[in-house]
Amino acid sequence: MPETEETEQTVEETQVAETAPEADGTEEEPFDRKRAEAALKKKNSEAENLRKRLKELEPLAKRAQELEDAQKTEAERLNDQLAAERERADKAVRNAVASKVEALARDFADPEDAVGSLDLATFVDDDGVIDTDAIKDALTELLKRKPHWARPEEGGPRRPAPDRTQGSSGNGNRSPSDPAQIFAGLMDQALKGR
Repeated sequence: MPETEETEQTVEETQVAETAPEADGTEEEPFDRKRAEAALKKKNSEAENLRKRLKELEPLAKRAQELEDAQKTEAERLNDQLAAERERADKAVRNAVASKVEALARDFADPEDAVGSLDLATFVDDDGVIDTDAIKDALTELLKRKPHWARPEEGGPRRPAPDRTQGSSGNGNRSPSDPAQIFAGLMDQALKGR
């Protein structure tokens, strides 16, 4: 194994030597101090000019950023207002549809059951118009699925009316409600020793 590592290293060294700058045939020019100083002076002068321009443009860039932020904030504020108004409009439409469903649910014992069971958004088109025919069809279908939600017929079974004579006081032994009678009953029990 050590032999293969050495072989790989020598192959890499050979490749590096082949790609060295001297290998491609170009020679560097000899160093010329005057030309280097002139190039350096030129680059320094350009850098100085760029720094001056940057100082002049920094306040303008800052002002442009402030304006952009102000406009962005205004746009965000307007977007928030738009979203709030859309929510209010959607709520108003939902309330209108719920009222319409409740009004058309006369066959239900409790019309609010119909309102809670139906998807109210399906009865409004893009223009905000309520489709009453679709509501009627949905209510009919809902009563078919849940017939126990239907309003009882006028001649049908009724709820029983409460009868106060029934129950614990229905056997005729009603306790007196007059305080004098209650006191007399307690005294009578005390004298008899019960």
